[in-house]
Amino acid sequence: MQNYNKSKSIHPADVMILQLAAAIEDHETVFHGVSSQLPMIAAKYAKAKHAPNSTILNIPGGVNSKSRNLSSYSSAGKEEWYDSESIFPLEKVFDLSMRGKLDVAFLGGVQFDEFGNVNASVIGDYRKPKVRLPGGAGSAVLIPTVKKALIWRTKHDKKTFVPKVDFVTTRGNVYRIVTPLCTFGQVGGKLVVLEISPLSSKQEVIENTGFSLSLDNVSIGVLPTQAELLLIRKIDPQGLRYLEF
Repeated sequence: MQNYNKSKSIHPADVMILQLAAAIEDHETVFHGVSSQLPMIAAKYAKAKHAPNSTILNIPGGVNSKSRNLSSYSSAGKEEWYDSESIFPLEKVFDLSMRGKLDVAFLGGVQFDEFGNVNASVIGDYRKPKVRLPGGAGSAVLIPTVKKALIWRTKHDKKTFVPKVDFVTTRGNVYRIVTPLCTFGQVGGKLVVLEISPLSSKQEVIENTGFSLSLDNVSIGVLPTQAELLLIRKIDPQGLRYLEF
């Protein structure tokens, strides 16, 4: 991937925000959780740009928070509760999803395979793991029940996209996986590349993915416009979008 400078050139975070935001449509109900700086900014971007009637829910329970202070490192601070239109507690988000009323949920993972299996539990053998991960938390409930599960991962390499995950935390219903190199979708039960990041290349995606890909008809995305970058910076003047890189 090309070298970049946060102040002078386009950062992968900016491209990922636009890819995540593009998956949000007007009038949709959207949820983001903890440690979700990119999804938080993407949801706010979508609401400001093309989905003004979307409803954004967050972990503290705020609905469409209008706070301009996005200083929380966790995207779950009190500022996401302040200046909200109403309060919608976290436990009701899961009920909303299971009733088929949650349109979009931003979720994470550490390993993914070509069948859309997601591992957020262990690296290595489950009984004697090399690394024990945080676990599924809400993902095990939300990925099977939300209409569109949007996964983001700022690391794209062969340890992340593997032939077979070490443990299946949850599976199926993965609408998009957005990385600094590309955007995946799930077609016919398998992950396929929908678009290459304009900061990457087909060769780089192939070299950093642990299962085979067909990229013959996959296009390279376009760079963000100056207007798009200005809106991102207006929403996130503190640069929280860089924290995961």
